Amino acid sequence: MRVNDIDRMAEGTLVEQVMAAVRKQIASRQAAPGVKLPSIRGLAQRMQVSKSTVVEAYDRLAAEGVIQSRRGSGFFVAGHLPPFSLSDTGPRLDPAVDPIWMTRQSLDAKGSLLKPGCGWLPASWMPETDIRRALRSLARDAQAGLTDYSTPHGLPALRQLLSRRLADRGIEAAPHQIMLTESGTQAIDLLCRFLVEPGDTVLLDDPCYFNFHAMLRAHRVKVVSVPYRHNGPDLALFEQALVEHAPRLYITNSALHNPTGATLSPVVAHRVLKLAEQQDLLIVEDDIFADFEQEPAPRLAAFDGLDRVIHIGSFSKTLSASVRCGFIAARQDWVEQVVDLKLATSFGGGAFSAELVLTLLKDGAYRRHISGLRSRLADSMGKVSTKLKAIGLTPWIEPNAGMFLWCQLPEGLDAADVARSAIEDDLVLAPGNAFSLTQAASGFLRFNVAQTLDPAIIPLLERAMQRSAKSSA
Repeated sequence: MRVNDIDRMAEGTLVEQVMAAVRKQIASRQAAPGVKLPSIRGLAQRMQVSKSTVVEAYDRLAAEGVIQSRRGSGFFVAGHLPPFSLSDTGPRLDPAVDPIWMTRQSLDAKGSLLKPGCGWLPASWMPETDIRRALRSLARDAQAGLTDYSTPHGLPALRQLLSRRLADRGIEAAPHQIMLTESGTQAIDLLCRFLVEPGDTVLLDDPCYFNFHAMLRAHRVKVVSVPYRHNGPDLALFEQALVEHAPRLYITNSALHNPTGATLSPVVAHRVLKLAEQQDLLIVEDDIFADFEQEPAPRLAAFDGLDRVIHIGSFSKTLSASVRCGFIAARQDWVEQVVDLKLATSFGGGAFSAELVLTLLKDGAYRRHISGLRSRLADSMGKVSTKLKAIGLTPWIEPNAGMFLWCQLPEGLDAADVARSAIEDDLVLAPGNAFSLTQAASGFLRFNVAQTLDPAIIPLLERAMQRSAKSSA
């Protein structure tokens, strides 16, 4: 069992920090019931504290029933672990940058809350009229699957249509290489179950979609990250991370990267795949924003031919968050095994959502909706960028498409402080360190341009920035 070094700048006594380090190892399941703890001398040397500090820490943990003392043998993890707590698997985070707290805050938001930091489009931007029309059409169709489970792979007709849509982006995936899921999130969860074991290392971009951090903690893996640049991951640091940490898996967006809006370049894509081949790295390419693109960007799965890259997508961001429908495209032998995992963990997928998505795709409603959505987002991107620049926020890049602007605050301002101040005015922001594993994005905020058009937002944001500046002066 490995216990991390003491952080002498952290709060609490040395005894409390030793106790917290041991608890963290147990809570994250890195130390199973019955595992022997390091000796008093060994732990004292490793954590650079006195033996008396470790003795007191062990005694107090034993009194709490967390560990057991066996005369002549040492200390062992108690026989029964407490229920798994996601919050105990990593360092305590400021709520303003905690991904789970941010998700709860946005989903529980009352109607009056303004949400320029959230990750989805306003309900008024979604094709509700078309969805209602499709629902009526399904209700009249005696062949539609309204009450039964779907087939193991998912609705065949939708998988055939998805195969053709992927081909338009250069990804060759036959229908039998595609499996439907309830969402993009379920797709990644299933793939983590399939590809990694507790204790494995997974590589992420820095910054990246904040829920990746929480999900991977739930899978009890080690997470490392590499900086994401304007055209993809920093290649030198990417290679260094592969050599030093030997990650099993890399999860990324190649097009319309979340949160930066950047797009992977062909040169970087080829180099990433070459390094992945050399170091036996597998890649999950999350492509849920694909339909926002004006022109298709390079896809890792297209260059790779679905050899070591698995491609996923969904319709939650572009069609409806209530109609849960996503997909996985991968090698056929992998798809068959992931289908078994899906059946074991959720039995059968929902046929109804798949039928609804298929209806909207086939009758042209989705195509028309997406065409209008792209134009609307492009217009909003320009307007919001101009307004943010006027109050001192600088976009990191001007994205080619999509809904996110990654903006740098004026020097001296901390995004978490600004977010805490803004919530007092019912304004929900997305501070940069929520997306950064290394906490290197304290000067950034992510804005959803579709959610930042309300005229009340910019004055409230400016006021929050001013309050934050005064408090830090």
